[in-house]
Amino acid sequence: MRLCVIGAGLSGLATAHALKTAGIDFVCLEQARDVGGLWRRPQAGERGPGYLSLHLNTAKHLTGYSDFPMPASYPFYPRHSQVASYLRAFAEWAGVLDRIELGTTVDSVRQEADGGWTVVSRDANGTVSSRGFTHVIVASGHNSEPSMPALPKGAETFKGTIRHSLDYRDGSDHAGQRVVVVGLGNSAVDIAADLSRHAELTVLSVRRGLHIVPKQLFGMALDEIADAPWWISMSLEEQRKFIDQTLLVARGKLRDYGLPEPDHPMFASAITISDEILSRIRHGAVTPKPAIDVVDGDRVSFTDGTSVTADTIVYCTGYRMAFPFLEPGCPIGAQGSVELYKRVVAPDRPGLFFTGLIRPVGSITRLVEAQARWIARLVTGAATLPEAEVMHKEIATYLSGVAGQYGQQHAASTQVNMAPYLEELREE
Repeated sequence: MRLCVIGAGLSGLATAHALKTAGIDFVCLEQARDVGGLWRRPQAGERGPGYLSLHLNTAKHLTGYSDFPMPASYPFYPRHSQVASYLRAFAEWAGVLDRIELGTTVDSVRQEADGGWTVVSRDANGTVSSRGFTHVIVASGHNSEPSMPALPKGAETFKGTIRHSLDYRDGSDHAGQRVVVVGLGNSAVDIAADLSRHAELTVLSVRRGLHIVPKQLFGMALDEIADAPWWISMSLEEQRKFIDQTLLVARGKLRDYGLPEPDHPMFASAITISDEILSRIRHGAVTPKPAIDVVDGDRVSFTDGTSVTADTIVYCTGYRMAFPFLEPGCPIGAQGSVELYKRVVAPDRPGLFFTGLIRPVGSITRLVEAQARWIARLVTGAATLPEAEVMHKEIATYLSGVAGQYGQQHAASTQVNMAPYLEELREE
């Protein structure tokens, strides 16, 4: 029995540790030059989302691995370079580095007639190899390919630079420039706040309102609140009312900052976590604007009729999940939703598993560790799966439930509620 793990970020390393602990032989394939996933700062010639101002939005004691806490010397919210160093140290401590092949890109993963899996990969020198495995675990995450919307009319005439946040590094690179940041997610507000300390003008262009929540409420990190028994005991409506009232007292209405109010209730879409952006707006360092309407040369016009001259437009519009090495239809079904039993198992492809393909409110680490331990039990036969029909029914029930809370959006299919999902995995 030999397994292939794809990816050596936070999820891949947790999976590797669980497999080694269970005495299971495996190899881990990682396309980057080192472990660490999105927390690792890209080296020369590489693309990656590790901008210098990136910090954890979750508490270090809940984000670190259960058997290997983050150093006491780290701040409550470590910066990306500290997280990258920690992940490297974990890989060394867990003794899995010798199982990880760095600089290795997976070209294809296919299941053979006998149920085994063939993985074709290329190493850093371009050498192609084809190897057989009994199981494959995909731990490459969901921040795979940058998502760029249709550019506004006249974008081809823009005299400056249009880029995705994937290629953003540091605000000092834009010193003295006039920059338009598009979006209101976590990367957008981080980058806008960072730019505002260097750029001549920082504009935040927002098409749709999102709920903006500080990293802490009542002195507690958001993931500490999500883990608290008093929070878990609340219904969804009670949780929403609690947070809405708390935010109203703490910061007032978002329209008071020139931002659109969300068109959906709390927790019906991803929330934006930031301690800075509203303060930077109030201090005049960031100027909020609605969506871009048209671009003409160096002038960017917005749907409210106002315009600015700009040198750079940074699209912080997120990422698409992509698994080009897998056959179409897995794990993303025909309707665009992720279709996995317990968010882990591909029901029609025995031996194929996924870790980390979830979006909780709070740290993902404990959930990924639980996923990895369950997979190890399935692989060794200590746990078993139900029939495919039963798994498909569970998937349908789950997707119907999240659609009721989050709406019919593709990203909703990876949303999980922290405590109930962790309990599910522990039961398995």
